[in-house]
Amino acid sequence: MAGIGSSNYWEDLRKQARQLENELDLKLVSFSKLCTSYSSSRDGRRGGDTSDTTPLLNNSTQDRMFDTMSVEIEQLLAKLTAVNDKMAEYTNAPGAASLNAALMHTLQRHRDILQDYTHEFHKTKGNFLAIREREDLLGSVRKDIETFKSGSGVNNRRTELFLKEHEHLRNSDRLMDDTISIAMATKENMTSQRGVLKSIQSRVNTLANRFPAINNLIQRVNLRKRRDSLILGGVIGVCTILLLLYAFH
Repeated sequence: MAGIGSSNYWEDLRKQARQLENELDLKLVSFSKLCTSYSSSRDGRRGGDTSDTTPLLNNSTQDRMFDTMSVEIEQLLAKLTAVNDKMAEYTNAPGAASLNAALMHTLQRHRDILQDYTHEFHKTKGNFLAIREREDLLGSVRKDIETFKSGSGVNNRRTELFLKEHEHLRNSDRLMDDTISIAMATKENMTSQRGVLKSIQSRVNTLANRFPAINNLIQRVNLRKRRDSLILGGVIGVCTILLLLYAFH
């Protein structure tokens, strides 16, 4: 490598490394602010504006800025890695053996800075992608829900009517079951009473057959009752005729 033993070469590499580190520091600060503002804006939209006029996440300005800044930071990290590799080659050169300890300390510090910047970049990028993926999923779910609500309004109304009609039919079936149960209980009660009456009649007939005198007495009582009824009916009829004749004359 031309001029590899010159101290100016080492200083040029250090200047390039510091310049790249300063640029990376500024870019990472802006990158972190972008991710923070992205998360805050999405939280605001989720809590407030959920209308269809909200821009899609994949087409937002913040997404384009994120992609652009990611590429720029990756390029700066690649350049800084290349400069650190050149600095490592310089420390291994024979001409730099007397200053190797100091050079290695400086190189290690630049490597630590590169590692910290790389870690911070990947962490911030990962958080941003996780937030965007979650918001894409939530946005898709909300959109499906809104589509379902707007497209199934009529179906929901029909379903509600069908459920009400089904409930009415169930109530009617329940009333019919109750009525049938009452009718069956009444039938059983009447059947039981009929059996009791038959039993009483059978006993009376048995007693009448065993005691003819009682049977004759019962028949006489019935004849007297029938005769009294006829006499009473005749008296009432005569009185009614007399009253009518009196009323018309």
